[in-house]
Amino acid sequence: MIERRKSKQIQIGDVKIGGDALISVQSMTNTDTRDVKSTLKQIYNLAEMGCELVRLAILNPEAADAVKDIKKKSPIPLIADIHFDYRLAIRCIENGIDALRLNPGNIGKEENIKKVVSLAKTNDIPIRIGINGGSLEKDLECLDIPLHEKMVKSALRHIRILENNNFDKIKVSLKSSDVLTTIEAYRLIAKKIEYPLHLGVTEAGTYNGGIIKSAVGLGTLLAEGIGDTIRVSLTDSPIEEVKAGFMILKSLGLRKKGINFVSCPTCGRTQIDLISLAKEVENRLENFNKPLTIAVMGCAVNGPGEAKHADYGIAGGIKEGYIFKKGQIIKRLPEEKLVDEFINLIQMENV
Repeated sequence: MIERRKSKQIQIGDVKIGGDALISVQSMTNTDTRDVKSTLKQIYNLAEMGCELVRLAILNPEAADAVKDIKKKSPIPLIADIHFDYRLAIRCIENGIDALRLNPGNIGKEENIKKVVSLAKTNDIPIRIGINGGSLEKDLECLDIPLHEKMVKSALRHIRILENNNFDKIKVSLKSSDVLTTIEAYRLIAKKIEYPLHLGVTEAGTYNGGIIKSAVGLGTLLAEGIGDTIRVSLTDSPIEEVKAGFMILKSLGLRKKGINFVSCPTCGRTQIDLISLAKEVENRLENFNKPLTIAVMGCAVNGPGEAKHADYGIAGGIKEGYIFKKGQIIKRLPEEKLVDEFINLIQMENV
């Protein structure tokens, strides 16, 4: 059982972050925010996969104005991603955004910061301070200390700006493309503040490499009880980010949404097309939301015995297979009929 770090709880829309709330999974749209129809379509697709928060790029006033129409129909809370222009933050708040991602020190004069913070307070809008290891303030970059320490100094600087304006609905992230730097930055900040932490390894890469980096970085921190919300940043579809996020959380027992899929590696004992079988089962149950453990095993040796903890499973034979429940074989079928029978059984018994 993982003991979670105690953090202050905030709320974004109807989603609680920190405290005893479940660790939430979020992503970011890759559409032009000004295109309301396309952006909403992607948000609905993300929500169907379980995404609980979505961030929008706000590059200009037109994007900030589009927030109003997107908010009316969005099934999940929206976070505005703001860089440098405080007026965009104000416009997004006026148009109903649920939260902001910005660094107060980067939006100009103190009077501008006060305008944003005052409006955020009035409208109960949390602010995520987002530190990126590749874009720190120049005076911090020059310091002769490790990068993760520079990142923490930057975060504390921005936090102080908000606190000096009597604002405490804060969430913090410290992302680097280097996994170890990311881990050390979060470990350090976790000891210094009580605000909830948003985890991510930034610029993690394309699908395979990005998932590995994210699983190592986020998984290490989550296993230590650090982290209140996550994004797996991939050079891929935002849908894949959400899938990967839930997989990481499920692997640590931190979320139980959807299928926990188990399959064994191939070996010389396997007499069935295990790779295709496992992929087909996983794909067909991709949108199944019941928290079931499903196993696809290559042979009778690793079948019902090693996977007896599974709710349902398949064990391969010689061009045939066995369907089992909780370790008990209930059907023997030729290979070509296995998947259809297996999926039908799961769906009938878990309506």
